[in-house]
Amino acid sequence: MSAFGDALTRLASAQKSAKGAPAYSRFVNRKLGRVLAAASYVVGLTPNQVTAVSALFTFTGIALIALVEPALWLGVAVCLALVVGYAFDAADGQLARLRGGGSPSGEYLDHMVDSLKISALHSAVLISFYRFFDLDRAAYLLIPIGFTIVAAVMFFGMILKDLLARAHRAAAGAPPPAPQAPSTLRSLLVIPTDYGLLCASFLLLGVEDVFFPLYALIFAGNLLFLAAASVKWFREVAALASPEPVRETAGR
Repeated sequence: MSAFGDALTRLASAQKSAKGAPAYSRFVNRKLGRVLAAASYVVGLTPNQVTAVSALFTFTGIALIALVEPALWLGVAVCLALVVGYAFDAADGQLARLRGGGSPSGEYLDHMVDSLKISALHSAVLISFYRFFDLDRAAYLLIPIGFTIVAAVMFFGMILKDLLARAHRAAAGAPPPAPQAPSTLRSLLVIPTDYGLLCASFLLLGVEDVFFPLYALIFAGNLLFLAAASVKWFREVAALASPEPVRETAGR
């Protein structure tokens, strides 16, 4: 078997749980990332180098949004840049697992790039709306501003919830939770929060009358999800402080 094929086979059994992952991220992006991770392994790239490649594609797409007047060709270019950047973003973690595990510095770098990406993307949309779109109300500019806030808070909330849960398990000496089977229905229901959907929406960047309402609709879906998820996450974190129930033992 070729080195690439062997790496691809090994990666198939080294995947993160798909529980909670939206449809594009689960069914498309992870598979693209697996191929890129295998190719990166063969050519000798490190996970941090793959993160840098992801950032290069992603921020090229973001710069195009802010600097170039929308047109059909621009939508295709931006979509491709963001999609490739997202695929490499999935590849860096898979490559790390293929090489025997990631590092704290690699995880830090990955999350820092992600946090910059989600804020910069919507800021670029705001600039594009202001410079190039024929909006009849200035209040419409609040949509990308709101999306910036929602995306940043959602990312931070997910990261912090997982970090607190991991710290609690470490302090209690508890094992990680058993993997749960992912739900296809849930993956479809949370599509509005899928970064892959947002990337694909930029295909229509050059069609103002379509892109603007689509972007606003995706924002509304993210806002509603965050409102509901924040309550759920708070309850999960609050449960970490609950005392364990006393278990009676037979025979005293």
